[in-house]
Amino acid sequence: MAKILICEDERSILNIERAYLEKEGYEVTTSTNGKEGLALFRKVQPDLVVLDLMLPGLSGEDFLKEIRRETKTPVIIVSAKTDVSNRIGNLREGADDYMTKPFSARELVERVKAILRRVSTSEESSTALLSGDGRVEMDLESMRTYKDREEIHLTKNEFLILQTLLSHPKKIFTRDEIIEVTFGMDYEAYDRAIDTHIKNIRQKIEDDPKNPEYIQTVYGVGYRAGSPAKES
Repeated sequence: MAKILICEDERSILNIERAYLEKEGYEVTTSTNGKEGLALFRKVQPDLVVLDLMLPGLSGEDFLKEIRRETKTPVIIVSAKTDVSNRIGNLREGADDYMTKPFSARELVERVKAILRRVSTSEESSTALLSGDGRVEMDLESMRTYKDREEIHLTKNEFLILQTLLSHPKKIFTRDEIIEVTFGMDYEAYDRAIDTHIKNIRQKIEDDPKNPEYIQTVYGVGYRAGSPAKES
């Protein structure tokens, strides 16, 4: 089973996270200090890191920068920081997901599972990005998209938006976050332009665009990638 490193200075939260992950069979190593956690990371070589931002010794942000110089090991940020710029900044620095405290430990487990599944798939094809049911595939090198192995023609912007959503399964993105994570903070676009792009993508990849599964609307917030169940 995969190895998980938790770096969290709030022991009550750390103990809950560890208990839930160990219950799922993961091998869990923990640290309450950023500097010590980085040393453990290099020693243990975990398959995934659950990382708090407010750590003594070395901040979570600096921890993330250090390991991104060395590896692509997936990282889930957990933080009380709710500011949008913090979430966007950490995603752009290389975090794979961002959870705001307080959160459900069960949800953390599901996000860990989703990311490890994606990593396992990407190891088989490092340039491919797949939907939850495997029917939609993005070839990141050629910028081509396929559904059920038939090519779907997306514009460059549509491709990049779909890539952003599928790269962070279940994460809810506001329109502004989609713009900033996908195109950068200097990109000039109205947030409602994202709605148009999403509508066009749905017309091309959904079985039923009026009842979308691959790109779901979270009313009052934004969008997230769905996980359609695989057919038995």
